[in-house]
Amino acid sequence: MSDDRDGLTLVTGGAGFIGSHLIRRLLTQAPGIRIVSLDNYFTGSRDNHVQDDRVRYLEGSTADIAKIWAGHGLGRIGTIHHLGEYSRIPQSFDEPDRVWEFNLLGTKEVVSLCQEHEARLVYAASSSKFGNGGRDEHLNPYAWTKAKNVEYLRNYGDWFGLDYVITYFYNVYGPGQISTGTYATVIGIFEEQYRAGRPLTVVEPGTQSRDFTHVDDIVEGILLCAAEGSGDGYLLGRGEEHRVIDVARMFGGPIEMVPARRGERPRGRADNSRARALGWAPRIALGDYIAEFRAGAGTGAPTSVIRPACV
Repeated sequence: MSDDRDGLTLVTGGAGFIGSHLIRRLLTQAPGIRIVSLDNYFTGSRDNHVQDDRVRYLEGSTADIAKIWAGHGLGRIGTIHHLGEYSRIPQSFDEPDRVWEFNLLGTKEVVSLCQEHEARLVYAASSSKFGNGGRDEHLNPYAWTKAKNVEYLRNYGDWFGLDYVITYFYNVYGPGQISTGTYATVIGIFEEQYRAGRPLTVVEPGTQSRDFTHVDDIVEGILLCAAEGSGDGYLLGRGEEHRVIDVARMFGGPIEMVPARRGERPRGRADNSRARALGWAPRIALGDYIAEFRAGAGTGAPTSVIRPACV
C-alpha cells in the first residue's frame, strides 16, 4: 500500500490536522517520495510542518493552484490528495464566500491541474451528505458545496476520463486536532475542558449521534483507497454511533448543555463496507482513546495539540 506513482505527490491542506498526519505516513511508507503541501493556513498551522527535506510547503489558495504551481517551477504531479477545503457546518452559514472559494472554486482548479498532469485525484468528501436519506446535503452551505463537488468529480470522470477516488471522513479525532477557537472539534473541545477542570459543553439535545474515527485509521483508509480504490463511495468511519452526551460521560465530570446549532444532522454512521472490501479495518476505539487520554491528562502528556484556530 504505497503512493508510488511517478511524479510529485501534492497534498492540499497539508498543514492541517489530517493532512499533516497523511504527510508523515507517506514519508514513512515511501522513502523516495517527494511531497508538496499547499495550504492557505485558514485552519492549518506551521506547527504541523514536518521537518523533512522531502516535503516542501507552499502558502496559497487552491483557487490559484495552477499559477502557484507554475510560479514555483514544480514538476509533474503523480497524485493529488485534496483535503484543503472549508470543513465546518455551523460556521459555514457565517462565511458563505469562504465556503464558495475554498470548496467550489478551489476544487475546480485542483481538478483542472490534476487533468493537466494526468494525475490521480484522491478527494476527501464529506459524510454530511448521507444524513436523512441523502437529504441533509441541503442543510447548510458546507454540506451542499461538498456534495456538489462529488457530482462534479463523477461527471468529470465520465466526460474526460479523470482518474479519481472519493473518500468520506466521519468525525475525525486524535493528536493534532483543533481544541479551541471557532473551528474546534468536539473531542478536542472536551479534552481542553477536561484538562481545565471546566464543565463539558454538550450541544442540545445531546442525543445526536456521530461515528467517531481516529485520525490514524483515517490515514490508513486514505492510502488504501488511493492505492486500490476507484470511483466513489469509500466511507471511512468505524460504523459505530455514539451519542454526544454519552461521549461527554466517557470523560466524566460535570456537563453543561448549550443551545442547538443550525444545520447539524441528528445522526451519523458510516456504511464502510466498500472500504472494508479493500481491506480497511479501523483499529482504534473511541472509548479506549478517551480512557488513555484520561490516564495521561493528569501528567500533562499531550493527546491533542491545543492551539487557537486560525482566522
